[in-house]
Amino acid sequence: MTDMLHRRAFTVSVVWTLFLLYLGSVVHATESSLACPDWPTCYSTMLPEMSGGIFWEHLHRLVAGGLLMMFGLATWLARKETKDRPWIFKACLGGMALLLIQSVFGGLTVLYQLPDLVSTTHLALALLFLILATLLASSTSWSTSVGPASRELADRGTGYATMAVVLVFAQSVLGGLVRHMDAGMACPDAPFCLGQVVPPLINAPIMIHFGHRVVGILALITVIGLAVWAARNALPAAVRTWTVLAGGLAVTQVALGFLSVLTVLAVVPVSLHTLVAALLIAALVHVAVLSRSSGTKTTEPTGT
Repeated sequence: MTDMLHRRAFTVSVVWTLFLLYLGSVVHATESSLACPDWPTCYSTMLPEMSGGIFWEHLHRLVAGGLLMMFGLATWLARKETKDRPWIFKACLGGMALLLIQSVFGGLTVLYQLPDLVSTTHLALALLFLILATLLASSTSWSTSVGPASRELADRGTGYATMAVVLVFAQSVLGGLVRHMDAGMACPDAPFCLGQVVPPLINAPIMIHFGHRVVGILALITVIGLAVWAARNALPAAVRTWTVLAGGLAVTQVALGFLSVLTVLAVVPVSLHTLVAALLIAALVHVAVLSRSSGTKTTEPTGT
């Protein structure tokens, strides 16, 4: 029973993190980041009047606190798994440390009134935690019971998916810089930037915004390439299905990025742009785990 409970707790932690990332984007898009000028309280109370920007900012804090408790529960439930898979409990402890550090950066973001690098680090730590939580959820999930694949194909699939995770993570961090530097409209047109394929890189906002777009296109090509490669090779159906899903998310994320610009940073497309990027990262991590798992089930000699 404990084994089943910690599987569920990891999955809930992933969903909770996705919701938290979405709320964080809404907080910024609605200009509610400093609605509570103090931390960890809001106007010196933990129960402020939930209206206007305070609603979004304090809700974001409450959900963050809930995530810390949920992942703490997952860590406690997983403690018995250290006998045969000790890395899981160690990863849980690392996740708890990440959450605590990320919370501190959230407080520094408020107390120092939204410094660009601190705010972006806050986002980057949240995405790193999402990667770790997804890794734990996927590695302990029954869904990793996929059919076998050759060791070579499994290793390639894991490597390609990991490369895609790195690219989407980098694009998301650059997106955080775009958000916190108020560079979202540095390129006010789409898909071009200032009417050109390569705009004049005359200031930091244009460079960061354009860099975000370039890495986004590279990530899109990589994810679509992964899906095509998986479809053409003898990989388990679950791996192929998740790569197709990741490809759809990548297309959607790029489209939402352009829509965010064309709507002059409307709250809905901007917030969904962040959410879909996080969903894409989680899907790619799951693809990497599934692919690696398929290689461990092959009947071919592996030398181990």
